[in-house]
Parts: sequence; structure tokens; C-alpha cells
Amino acid sequence: MRALGWWLMLVGTLRLASVWFGFFDIWALRLAVFSSTQMTEIHGRTFGVWTLLTCTLCYLCAFNLDNKPLYIATFLSFIYALGHFLTEYFIYQTMVAANLTTVAIIAGTSLVWMLVEWDSHSIITPVSSNSKKSQ
Repeated sequence: MRALGWWLMLVGTLRLASVWFGFFDIWALRLAVFSSTQMTEIHGRTFGVWTLLTCTLCYLCAFNLDNKPLYIATFLSFIYALGHFLTEYFIYQTMVAANLTTVAIIAGTSLVWMLVEWDSHSIITPVSSNSKKSQ
């Protein structure tokens, strides 16, 4: 597995902590992420399910870096997550800068790394001699 795959596995595993907090420890999620607002248990579970989906994308992409649609979906999940947290911080003011910084470092690193390796995971299939003859 390439280094990007290992990074995505790490990110997916870190996201599992947020899933746990969302389902079983809403107050830890509030302190760790949304420290400037009230949260209900339904908010925590919704956040947990959304985060579980992004965690799943990270794991699937880590093992299938050559799958372009999956790669794009994972890449977009980082954009959506970063966009979500940026709006929570700048517009709704439900987060503090320290919590945003952690998210921005992980999402930013992932986005840059995935952009750098955008076309380096394609499977190259050799052209057979039969297909050359038919042309």
C-alpha cells in the first residue's frame, strides 16, 4: 500500500473517534468540535453517521487508489468537511479556532496530497497486438 493509502487509513481511524463521540458521548463531541453551541443527542448521532460515511470513504479509497470515481468522492468529502467546519467557525461561530485548526490540518493535508497524486494511481493496461491490427 502506498503512503497516501496509509494516510487515508489513519484519517479514517481518527474519524472513528468522532463517530464514537457522536453516538455515545455527545458532550465529548461538543467539547472537541462544537464548543460554542448547544448540541442534542440527535445532532450527535447525525454527525456520527455523516462521519462514519466519510470514514468508510477513506478506508475504501485507501485500498482502491486506482478507482477514480471513489478517489474523487473521497477528495470531495474532504472539501465538504472543510467547507462545513469553515462555515461553522466563520458564519455560525459554533467552533473555536483550535478545533478548526485540527480539522484544517487533516483536511488540508489530505486535499493537497490527493491533488499531488491525482493521476499517479491509474492502472495502465497494455495494448494488445490484436487491437493494433484492427485499427
